[in-house]
Amino acid sequence: MSLRNKRTLYLMCIRPVMTYACPVFVHAAPNIIKNLQKIQNKFCRQTTDAHWCVKNSVLHGDLELPTINKFMKDASKRFFDVTQSHPNPLIASVATYEPPPAHHFLRKPRNILSDPPDALTSEVEKL
Repeated sequence: MSLRNKRTLYLMCIRPVMTYACPVFVHAAPNIIKNLQKIQNKFCRQTTDAHWCVKNSVLHGDLELPTINKFMKDASKRFFDVTQSHPNPLIASVATYEPPPAHHFLRKPRNILSDPPDALTSEVEKL
């Protein structure tokens, strides 16, 4: 199978299952997101048949795949943008809220949009 077909298969069949309802659970514990990223890293390495010393950021850049964290943040941003302009007032009210103070311990799904990118995401964006 060609590299292009493998990438398409991943984008159409595997990643949607991994990131289903990501605007809801994007603020989950970092180790859960890290486990999803490990799956994507393994896919990149096996698809390209890369040697163990090739950086994950290089593989993501070559395959033109965003990291799971960036993909989930972008999907959440699109979700909240769409819900704010929805004609139904109940749906629009879900997306608009005041963010809690910085010292507050509760994390809401929208807070993830203001978090800085992780190390792998920033390295991939540099490429």
